[in-house]
Amino acid sequence: MSRHRHCIDYFLFLKSKAQHSMISLEDTISNINHSREQRGSFANLIHTHPELLPELLQICAKIDDEISCRASWGLEFLCKKKLEAILPYLDNLIALAPKVHQHPAVRPIAKIYEYLIIAYYQKKHPKVRQSLTRIHREHITETCFDWLITDQKVAPKAYSMTSLYLLGTEFDWVHPELKITLENNYNTGSAAYKARSRMILKKIS
Repeated sequence: MSRHRHCIDYFLFLKSKAQHSMISLEDTISNINHSREQRGSFANLIHTHPELLPELLQICAKIDDEISCRASWGLEFLCKKKLEAILPYLDNLIALAPKVHQHPAVRPIAKIYEYLIIAYYQKKHPKVRQSLTRIHREHITETCFDWLITDQKVAPKAYSMTSLYLLGTEFDWVHPELKITLENNYNTGSAAYKARSRMILKKIS
């Protein structure tokens, strides 16, 4: 049996047990490892059973617990597969994001923000443009700047740069602030940080 088939069968087993109240969603998440296969299968489980999404967000909100990181992995994979799934819960996501502090949880939340912002500004996704309000976009801007200037790893900073560049096409104050921030932190940034900074600065100039 292939690894992927085994992974799918494993999650079908977990889903069956969850449906019979023998295992909670939290227990299911605790059994996820960091493999792409298991995270993808978990995303399929949530996609197939969207009624589980509010509970998943509640688990993501356990910001001091490692399980929130695992839940965030699953949420990111779900949003990658079907971004529309998160749209009814944008208020929950926007309220959660500034509170997340563990890097394995910050990274997927920042990536979800990038998915939303690209869908809104570049792809002009109709449902995203209808759901992602100006207030949401303003909060995303604030959080992305926070991730950019605080002690985060390079991935959330890179996702935030992309999001802020696109947000700056609407909010005229964002590009000047982004330029100052990137220039001030350039010398102390990693090679990956500098590479993304150069790309964004070139677009702003």
